[in-house]
Amino acid sequence: MSLPSVHAGDAIVDALVANGVDVAFGIPGAQMYPLFDAFARRRDEIRLVGARHEQGIGYMAFGYARSTGKLGVFSLVPGPGVLNASAAMCTALGACAPVLCLTGEIPSTFRGRGRGHLHELPDQLGILKRLAKHAVHVDTPSEMPHAMEAAISAARSGRPGPAAVSMCWDTLGEPATFEAARRVALPNAPAPDPDAIATCVRLIRDARRPMIFVGTGAQDAGPEVAALAERLGAPVVAFRGGRGVVSSDEALGVDMAAAWSLWPETDLMIGIGTRLEIPYMRWAGMMRRVRALPGRKLIRIDIDPAEMDRLDTDGPVVADAAAGTRALVDALEAASFDPRTDREAIAAAKARAEVDMREIQPQMAFLDAIRDVLPRDGFFVEEVSQVGFTSNYGFPVYEPRTYVSCGYQGTLGFGFPTALGVKVANPRKAVVSVTGDGGFMFAMPELATAVQYSIATVTIVFDNASYGNVLRDQETRFDGRSIGAELVNPDFVALARSFGVDATAIDRPSEMRPVLDRALALDAPALIHVRVPRGSETSPWRFLHPSGPVA
Repeated sequence: MSLPSVHAGDAIVDALVANGVDVAFGIPGAQMYPLFDAFARRRDEIRLVGARHEQGIGYMAFGYARSTGKLGVFSLVPGPGVLNASAAMCTALGACAPVLCLTGEIPSTFRGRGRGHLHELPDQLGILKRLAKHAVHVDTPSEMPHAMEAAISAARSGRPGPAAVSMCWDTLGEPATFEAARRVALPNAPAPDPDAIATCVRLIRDARRPMIFVGTGAQDAGPEVAALAERLGAPVVAFRGGRGVVSSDEALGVDMAAAWSLWPETDLMIGIGTRLEIPYMRWAGMMRRVRALPGRKLIRIDIDPAEMDRLDTDGPVVADAAAGTRALVDALEAASFDPRTDREAIAAAKARAEVDMREIQPQMAFLDAIRDVLPRDGFFVEEVSQVGFTSNYGFPVYEPRTYVSCGYQGTLGFGFPTALGVKVANPRKAVVSVTGDGGFMFAMPELATAVQYSIATVTIVFDNASYGNVLRDQETRFDGRSIGAELVNPDFVALARSFGVDATAIDRPSEMRPVLDRALALDAPALIHVRVPRGSETSPWRFLHPSGPVA
């Protein structure tokens, strides 16, 4: 039976194209045939990149969104397809990435009846609503344009995050007529409240040693954050999402190790687009919820008003990070504020941290080699691994969005498929994925996707034949008893080559530079297998959870 030429699938593609989407990630299936037919007929306007697993397409859309700030779109079948991609949606929610999930549903006459139809999932919409900022089921084709506008607006406005649109198998392909798709006009962010800004100026005047913390929400506010830092003479630190907002090689851009040594003298925290995980969890303890840190005041600039109630905030500014920070800088200039911060102390802390971090080996030596080869604007995609953990503080980042992380979800296996999405979004820039052997195997079949779609990501697999962090914890905290953490791996070089991927094995950091330089020059998918003796890595946690009391 031929499908109608104009149906809800066309309305979906119309909305995507009207809103500047030129790539979608997807795996076709029966419930989604009309949409994929629309993709096929509109391939000159929107490119479809497939995958070998639904989790893969979810993470590719996440990488696309995380590295650009633009909408990442993926489509899959309902039920098991949605559940397979749920980890990626969870990651997008935690990392504030604007992604849009397009999925189906069982036929409308079966929905909610519990008959066990193909791919039926009890209350799929309810599940999606808990994973996304916004989720809607569209009952009739004529509703689709409005539903798409609402979903795109929700994903991209305010605090960005995932949205989802679903439609039943039988109605997605029904013939219909639609109004022309429109570009979504995002709602204006709240303007900074002058009284709130005045309060912040008073808090800054009373402070001796402020410290600025930045997160994902500040990624588009780099110039404003730099101006504030210069005005205050204050260090700027980020954990994952905010890395690159202020370059690591700027005098006031500090890593977590340097920030920790400056922390005892800090009396004012300025959080910009961040949940402030560093001071309130990493430094105060992960096992109890802390709302206030005695002896320190808190200013927050965040577009999400709910954030102001999660911590005891002395100076709450609900605004876009760039606008709120600029308003604060302007107010300080008008007040002729004279900073009192000791820049020499910041420089000394950076120098001391650089020496101290050299103890984390061989991870730091490998990261140094990667940084030497990767261009300043190249992308580094971390992973839940010994090298990935170390990179949170030990890998210099020079430009916004170029350090791609899974945020607080800590999603094992996210890195490799996310890097594919980053490369699709940034085809002319270098993309390096750094992963462990355990995490890489979660999405290993996407090597086929990299070859099929010519996605020239370089994947570096650090193989310690274990879930390294779990194994260390079991051995050190449970009287040496280990279970389920040791791994038997394939020959990664032979495996990659069987897919048609260029692959090389190395053992030492000194071998990384020439091999990575060659891999990046190939402009084709490549894999570097790094053989690391099990248990040989120094624990990276010294700088992620510093020991000793918080002063």
